Amino acid sequence: MKEKMGNLSFQCYRPNKRNILVIGPVLVQKYSEIIFPILSPNPATKKDVHFLKYPIYVGGNMGRGQIYPDGNKSNNTVYNAISAEGRQVVDIIPPGPELLVLEGESIKLDQPLTSNPNVGRFGQGDAEIVLQDPLRVQGLLLFLASVILEQIFLVLKKKQFEKVQLYEMNF
Repeated sequence: MKEKMGNLSFQCYRPNKRNILVIGPVLVQKYSEIIFPILSPNPATKKDVHFLKYPIYVGGNMGRGQIYPDGNKSNNTVYNAISAEGRQVVDIIPPGPELLVLEGESIKLDQPLTSNPNVGRFGQGDAEIVLQDPLRVQGLLLFLASVILEQIFLVLKKKQFEKVQLYEMNF
């Protein structure tokens, strides 16, 4: 699953691990914190989903040799020559990296064409999603209300008993 939202690429870490997401590459200055909604499945319609806790792990690639999920390089990586001199090859370098070669200059195979920005980091976080059955929540509230009422009645009964004892002691 590969998704794009604006300029950000989202993808699952592995096809069978849908709770681990990798986001990036991202610009550290623009995306110091990312908040995104998660649509939870409905256990009433999907029988393989249960009312449990589900962990979510998210990693954000913020520099150092980044590549997009589709395999293209970002502007935070070193671009090397893909051909030696004598052969004309067009390689598109996005804005951002500092060029080390000039137009018409002879180059060697794998010679760096841009400087190494060597900026960024890998940020990660985790959270849990709890799928809760509304009937369980209502049942819990009903149980707690009954416990509170029971405690109130016990206190009232105790006060009544104390009054009877006090009355009997006076006679």
